[in-house]
Amino acid sequence: MSGARSTGLSALWRLALAGALLCGIGLLPWLSRTDPARTVLKAREADREPSPELLESLRSQLGLEAAPLTLLGRWLTGLPHGDAGRSWISGTAVTPSVAEALGVSLLLMGGALVVAAVTAGAVCGRTLWLGPRRRAARRGAGPGSGGALFAALPEFLLASVLAAVVGVRLGWLPAVGWYGPRWMVLPSLALGVPAGALLGRVLDDALPGAFAEPWARAAAARGLPARRIARHALRRAVPGVLPNIGLFVVGLTGGAVAVEQVFDIPGLGRLTLQAAIAQDLPMLQAGTLVLVLLAAAAGGLARLAARLSLGPALRDGALPSLHRPYAPSARSVPLLYGALLLAVLVLGALRDPLAVDTAARLTSPSWTHPFGTDALGRDLLARVGHGALSTLALAVAVSAAALVAGVLLGLVPRLSGGLVETVNAVPPVLAGLLVAGAAGRGPYTPALAVAAVAWAPLAAHTSALLRQQRAATHLAATRALGASRRHLLRRHILPAVLPPVVRHALLRLPAAALALASLGFLGLGAQPPSPEWGRLLAENHPYAERAPWTVAPAAALALLGVLAVTASGGVRWPRRRLRIDDGPGRGGD
Repeated sequence: MSGARSTGLSALWRLALAGALLCGIGLLPWLSRTDPARTVLKAREADREPSPELLESLRSQLGLEAAPLTLLGRWLTGLPHGDAGRSWISGTAVTPSVAEALGVSLLLMGGALVVAAVTAGAVCGRTLWLGPRRRAARRGAGPGSGGALFAALPEFLLASVLAAVVGVRLGWLPAVGWYGPRWMVLPSLALGVPAGALLGRVLDDALPGAFAEPWARAAAARGLPARRIARHALRRAVPGVLPNIGLFVVGLTGGAVAVEQVFDIPGLGRLTLQAAIAQDLPMLQAGTLVLVLLAAAAGGLARLAARLSLGPALRDGALPSLHRPYAPSARSVPLLYGALLLAVLVLGALRDPLAVDTAARLTSPSWTHPFGTDALGRDLLARVGHGALSTLALAVAVSAAALVAGVLLGLVPRLSGGLVETVNAVPPVLAGLLVAGAAGRGPYTPALAVAAVAWAPLAAHTSALLRQQRAATHLAATRALGASRRHLLRRHILPAVLPPVVRHALLRLPAAALALASLGFLGLGAQPPSPEWGRLLAENHPYAERAPWTVAPAAALALLGVLAVTASGGVRWPRRRLRIDDGPGRGGD
């Protein structure tokens, strides 16, 4: 009875959150303090003069005389009959348009998930090989530099490079459009490689703990095949990552806006973005509702898959604690990456980022311009260095806020479960538009938008680890001895949950910078001539094919990703190793 009541309350909570989100979207034109009739007219006919008579006629046609909530109520009453209204821009029925865009996005998402699975397997393959041979615990987490490079690649930049090089220059695959399976390959790679690299790093962080459990040691001692041990360790570690896989499903469907823009794919993310910019409320509300339903379905399937993977041990409190045998060893490698990044920033900060030299347009790297110049002849090293302060400072602040919010909300899974799914259904671009509507466009609009959604993966990870830790055998024994909830939380749960979530947050630091850059790339962040990295990528990506040095901010983002991954286990100063040679005649008595 209590289980049914809990399920009913959870469903009501999710329904209330979805209603609140749709209400916020329905108020978007009024939040942005713009005239929706004027915006719609501009989207329909950009060159037509918005006379008062024409605007009044358009308001009457769209029913804008009614209050915003009345418009939302009219839209909701048609949903049970499959009628989501008509587009304010094209006048076509919304339901067929959204259904067609959803089909395209689901196909693209399927291809991206295949690529992500292969990429994740490659990232954690080293640990899967060493683990059954009892070396994963001893070696700790791999440096993961290659995985970090892929995880830190901006999706829109990877899409642009693949389209320009593989599609146009080499002609191996179609670069633009959506007409068949061959058109899926390049966008699937652009979406799946960064997502798979990030998931692979999170999974790789959990695998050493699985290989350190008693069953793995016993299996290795009895000579079981290494492949079988690795398969069971993977099954043991995957449930902690499954909630994030569910989040990625929705992100790859509705959050693939930039990739769909580059490849001209008529997907749901692009449709939602265009509707949000044009304030086409029926289309925007229908697209968002589909994303919310998809998020709820993906979250439910992820939780079910996690319970099935762990089996009765989760219900009976018989799970071993998925601890790493010890923390990853501190490395001196991050100092090299950090020094390299710092040198780039300092040298760039000493130059003028706004000096224009039209005689030096798109100059290749040289001693005078180590990173080359852009289309206006401005020094790219200077622009990268000056844009680092705003980009990196905002990324660090957003990541810290996301970590705190994610941990706190993740420790209350009944409250955060529906909230995570609802927030994840809002693409960062749409969040940026909502924030821009409420607070106005400015340099901090992307940070507010990313902070509003960046905590969701960390909260999902925290809840998944919390669920497993509560089912640990030693926790049940400690509880039976009379330990209080506070003692269990402070001495057992938090020490097991916090380290992997903190490392996850550190891995997502480049992702936060990427999200900020993506919003800048789409014009929702800093405006020219600001050297913010997203703005730099937006300005220079059209020249990436003939002047690849113009995407220097992507290299800085990749370097930031490698630095974050290698520093996740700690940083130490390099120590000089003493060589002891006991050979004859060389003793040191």
